[in-house]
Amino acid sequence: MAVGLSLSSCASRGRPVQPEVTPVAPTHEVIPAPVSAHLLPNDRFVLTPDTTIAVPAGNDRVARLGQYLSDFIGLIAGPAAPPVETATNPPKPGSISLEIASRPSLGPEGYELTISPERVSIVANEPAGLFYGLQTFRQLLPPAVEYEAARVDEARPISAPAAQIVDQPRFAWRGSMLDVARHFLSVDEVLRYIDLMALYKLNRLHLHLSDDQGWRIEITSWPNLTVHGGRTEVGGTPGGFYTQADYRRMVEYAAERFITIVPEIDMPGHTNAALASYAELNCDGVARPLYTGIEVGFSSLCVGKDVTYRFIDDVVREIGALTPGPYFHVGGDEVKTLTADDYARFIERVQGIVQRHGKVMLGWDEVAATSLSPTSVVQVWRPEANPADAVAKGTKVILSPASRVYLDMKYDPETALGLNWAGYVAVRTAYDWDPASFSAAIRESAILGVEAPVWSETLANIRDVEYMALPRLAAVAEVGWSPASQRSWEEFRVRLGRHGPRLTALGASFKRVAEVPWQP
Repeated sequence: MAVGLSLSSCASRGRPVQPEVTPVAPTHEVIPAPVSAHLLPNDRFVLTPDTTIAVPAGNDRVARLGQYLSDFIGLIAGPAAPPVETATNPPKPGSISLEIASRPSLGPEGYELTISPERVSIVANEPAGLFYGLQTFRQLLPPAVEYEAARVDEARPISAPAAQIVDQPRFAWRGSMLDVARHFLSVDEVLRYIDLMALYKLNRLHLHLSDDQGWRIEITSWPNLTVHGGRTEVGGTPGGFYTQADYRRMVEYAAERFITIVPEIDMPGHTNAALASYAELNCDGVARPLYTGIEVGFSSLCVGKDVTYRFIDDVVREIGALTPGPYFHVGGDEVKTLTADDYARFIERVQGIVQRHGKVMLGWDEVAATSLSPTSVVQVWRPEANPADAVAKGTKVILSPASRVYLDMKYDPETALGLNWAGYVAVRTAYDWDPASFSAAIRESAILGVEAPVWSETLANIRDVEYMALPRLAAVAEVGWSPASQRSWEEFRVRLGRHGPRLTALGASFKRVAEVPWQP
């Protein structure tokens, strides 16, 4: 399915161009598209009451994956969920086996999935690869398995087509960002989003934990950040915050699905909630009033005060200790009240604080104008951004171009939710681009991957978030995972349409865009 990808195939501003309707018959329904997939739909593996899940002895992580699969299948194939057993040699007929074996070409996240009428085998170098193989197997099962009530109903014939799939991701970083600062999301709402990310093999959840409208993470050494700064959100409705126990729960839940949480505390701007909580963080020593609007660029920490850096050190220390992942995002965007020199000195000093606490610093692309360590990471959000100097010194980038993958942008002029300052982002706009040719200033070897932010100025709850994220999140997932040679918009739109029943069974709030032929 080699195709030429056009970066101008869909208007990013104004009404999206309607695609020509070209019938395409995909050979599978898997999203993201695997590197290699051969299906024999006339031969099928049928789940029965005798189905078992085989795992290697002594590997607790793989055993938990086996239990994950057993819980997912539930009672849909028989009177009891499939038991998780130690693998035998030869394998038992009717088993689904999870195996760790040396497959150097697959890397840490690749897998081989073999489905025959007799058994299913998933082989990978690492447990992450097994998990992604399970997601592919899941997508080859009928959508009814996603409906929780069906998993406790009477047994019915559930099967997957015979297949041989060999797969691994193109990019290591395949993420999404949730803005829980403008509108707060509960722990359960975040866990819900993590599950939707896992379905499409995304592996980074960037949490935007602070902004002008609210501070959302407990810092025990600065308690007023949440007691006062966490009270509000956009529009003046009550906000909220995560206790450190809440945050640990989200981190652990994500890790079980091979998703790394990346915390962001935006600074030196987007800080009104902190400035309202502690007067000493303001240059004039006067606490600011709480803010519930959506304008940006008016706030800043006082970068000349030592207390500011004691504050930042405490915040990075406490959040870093709660976060096993190696990353800490410092924001750094839309700062309009500092000189370029003051801004650069601030970012460079904060970079040192982050590194002293054993973390890799990430920042929005404005930080590329400062003196960055080669280990720091630039997240490109402005299409015109040019981080060439930082890239030349070894700094890596994450691509999040607003006109392509900001999922809070309206799909089209009729979309009720969202904004349109970066244009309208149709599903095709989010899909039909190649990170390798995004910018002449960024070579492919410098690209860690892609991330789709969901800002929440107009999104009040998880239903709103899902509606704006889905189905575009699936499109971004394929951009990050699948080889460019395996991606075709006309083929993808048909595969995506076949996910309509699956998303419906999951109870997801998604937009049935006209450019996708949705399966009833």
